[in-house]
Amino acid sequence: MAEVTVVKQPKDRPEIDRFFKFETPILRGSLFGVNPFTLMRQFTDDMDRVFTGAPRTADTGSVWAPAIEVKEKAGKLLVTAELPGLKKEDVKVRLEGDTLVVEGERRQEKEEKTEGFFHSERSYGKFFRSLLLPEGTKADLIAAQFNNGVLEVTVPLAEVKTNTKEIPVQEGSKKAA
Repeated sequence: MAEVTVVKQPKDRPEIDRFFKFETPILRGSLFGVNPFTLMRQFTDDMDRVFTGAPRTADTGSVWAPAIEVKEKAGKLLVTAELPGLKKEDVKVRLEGDTLVVEGERRQEKEEKTEGFFHSERSYGKFFRSLLLPEGTKADLIAAQFNNGVLEVTVPLAEVKTNTKEIPVQEGSKKAA
């Protein structure tokens, strides 16, 4: 009997090949084989870039921008910044034109010594927050106080006289057309 060599040829199916090779800029790769955790990390990095202008960093795990609360009370603007773990020397407050700037550096060091091992972690990072102040701010009377990780900046505001007049509202009567 004669010997015959059989070679199996793959079928050309462009619609299926196109589906499996589907790539998008969001997934940064093939649709299949994407690790959901990698996808979530990429999404988080993208959102960090959108809202903070900087990517997540490997040493701290995230970009840190301290929480700031602004409220007006008794003719003064009260700016409160939560800066846990910082000292007064780590924080700088300054006025640049009509902008209040709070900046500083956070340094964290953690060491753990137990039987058989030594673990040490260090992270450093600068922060910067700015706040546009309203017109009529009394710049020479701005005061800042730091107490137990909370920075309070008091900004006296000039009295703004408004030309407002109350206009009485009358009830109208129905007119026949």
